[in-house]
Amino acid sequence: MADSARAARLAKRVQVLMAQSLRTVIKDERIDNVTVTDARVTNDLQHATVYYTVFGDDEMKKDIAETLEKRGGALRKELGRNLTIRLTPTLAFVADEIPEGASHLEELLAKAREKDAEVAALREGKDFAGDQDPYKKDEEEEEA
Repeated sequence: MADSARAARLAKRVQVLMAQSLRTVIKDERIDNVTVTDARVTNDLQHATVYYTVFGDDEMKKDIAETLEKRGGALRKELGRNLTIRLTPTLAFVADEIPEGASHLEELLAKAREKDAEVAALREGKDFAGDQDPYKKDEEEEEA
């Protein structure tokens, strides 16, 4: 049983090798739109999950996913040649949704900034309806 530190080191190596192997093993110009964002390896070093993003529309994302599944064996063979471990891990490719989620979060933050600016503009030049501190006690009440 391998430890998690070794699995993390192997995951980084798998990420680099997959990024390189995509261009050498898969002879398709569409693969230039693929970025390998992360790789995870189980602690027993038997299975590797490769996360990737694709620049393009939904049709291109679907085509790339199919291509990666078809060419998974050749990519695993290339990975086995470059790793110095006894068993080559199986590969699973997962489309990484983090960039889309991050862009959605950025849009929400921009809307919140706009609303804050509107509220600040409405507040400008206005006074409080009553005293600034409505809970302020008179000096006479404090002494008693």
